[in-house]
Amino acid sequence: MTEIRLRLSVRDLAEADLPACGWAGSPKHVRELVHQIRRAEAGEVDYLAVCTPAGLPVAVGGVDYTVRPGAGTLWQLGVLPALQSCGIGTFLIGSAEQRIVARGLTRAELGVEEDNPRARALYERLGYRAFGREPDSWDVETEDGSLRRYETMCTLMRKDLG
Repeated sequence: MTEIRLRLSVRDLAEADLPACGWAGSPKHVRELVHQIRRAEAGEVDYLAVCTPAGLPVAVGGVDYTVRPGAGTLWQLGVLPALQSCGIGTFLIGSAEQRIVARGLTRAELGVEEDNPRARALYERLGYRAFGREPDSWDVETEDGSLRRYETMCTLMRKDLG
């Protein structure tokens, strides 16, 4: 078996990255990332891209500083499916936590869908602990281009970064 090591870097997601982010969600989701980039420019969020040496994003995710006072809320975390379970999600979360600390905050929070035990196991391995539950919902684009409301229940998790 051949082992290949790849140097990855983290930077802010840019509008020029969006054509290479089709794996991150529906076309609607990728179009809406422009809004998150604008929010990042305004300082409300950080929206990160983990990139290959060629600059192609293989993971993306945000930290929202407007959700809960004193915390950075991680959301929309995703890794290119073919590269999942390679440590890239851990690298992305660690980078997001560094951004939170750089803002002078000492707590990271996130919500994980209750039917996603794999993601929850990752967060628990990284030190996140459940503290509550709440429903969440968003519009998703169907194959025919129409929108439908997706509803789910999330476990709220937090980690002390102090």
